[in-house]
Amino acid sequence: MIRIIDYSAGNAPSVLHAMNRLGFETDFARSSQDLSDATHIVLPGVGSAKATMKSLDELGLLPALEHAVLEKKTPFLGICVGMQILFEHSEEEDTLCLGWLKGRVRKFDSEKVRVPQMGWNQVHFVKQVPPQTQDEYFYFVNSYAAEVGDTHDLWGSADYNGSFTAAVQRDNIYATQFHAEKSGEAGLALLRMFKELSC
Repeated sequence: MIRIIDYSAGNAPSVLHAMNRLGFETDFARSSQDLSDATHIVLPGVGSAKATMKSLDELGLLPALEHAVLEKKTPFLGICVGMQILFEHSEEEDTLCLGWLKGRVRKFDSEKVRVPQMGWNQVHFVKQVPPQTQDEYFYFVNSYAAEVGDTHDLWGSADYNGSFTAAVQRDNIYATQFHAEKSGEAGLALLRMFKELSC
């Protein structure tokens, strides 16, 4: 069962719709108990880092999420803000995040680029790990980007007046700054490959 974490700052219905299109057994997770049978976990996000952390805390999901991902090694996919909160800190409202990955999240320089970045951008995957990925265009909506503290965690990059982190991966943790669920066939292919991962 793929469990999509449904909280007030997320876009879980869009991800559920994409997973259903692929024919996967998928349901929402709204409590810690909902994660007990998860074979895969998806954490989507469209709100702010602080709102996301607050929602996860208020729902009592943080201990169960850390147990499932860090201890049981359940395959995990973070999307957009769901990727950003994996790091130690976000400049967005000076937010302490999960700290699963080393690094910080910083805002794009609005004097150099339009903020937020909205639209299609090509992602260059710098390491090939399961799932196997090819350079493709994916859909982004982001004002912030992660600066990885460990270059081994960098999975893919894109260019927005300079290179920025588009995807990260470590062990069973996968995450994308782009919205795979809104990225057409390339996004569906990535979701399909994520489903093929096992603990």
